[in-house]
Amino acid sequence: MNHEEVRITLRLPAELHAWLAAVARRDRRSLNSEIVHRLEVERDNVSADDRSP
Repeated sequence: MNHEEVRITLRLPAELHAWLAAVARRDRRSLNSEIVHRLEVERDNVSADDRSP
């Protein structure tokens, strides 16, 4: 599987950034990995919702 990466600039409110950074530290992830993880989980949840009757 090809895992091409795209670099983006993301502006976040300071409070949201602080919360994400704290959660990432707690779960021993980088901030980038935490954001990617949360996006993947949400994508999977949306896909599952699309399949339900």
